[in-house]
Amino acid sequence: MLYKTAINDISADMLEGFFVGWLNPPNPEIHLKLLKNSDKFVIAIDEQTNKVIGFITAISDGVLSAYIPFLEVLPEYQNKGIGKELVKRILKELENLYMIDLTCDENLQPYYEEFGMIKSTGMIVRNYKMQSGQ
Repeated sequence: MLYKTAINDISADMLEGFFVGWLNPPNPEIHLKLLKNSDKFVIAIDEQTNKVIGFITAISDGVLSAYIPFLEVLPEYQNKGIGKELVKRILKELENLYMIDLTCDENLQPYYEEFGMIKSTGMIVRNYKMQSGQ
């Protein structure tokens, strides 16, 4: 497994299969744009297939705060510690900030508590007609 924080040699065809279960998922080209436009990201690559198999992103003001909008590992690679490694690495990238926030479903809260995160409440807006990014 190779973990990277640079995207210069990543192409859209390496990003197939993500956003499982989304009604209107972003295509690989939009996914690549999403990674490029993130302030920080870590990707996991299967060196055997040269395919991106997981990613995590962060957006930040670079001074005090960051938000982690995405953590995803392809279904066939889940439960192998890849997601945990991605979280550890992005938190290391963001360790100089005061606050790092994310929202998740209640059933995922214990997963993030393993990294020292604490439960909070928040508000969200979802514009599902724009879910694909187009």
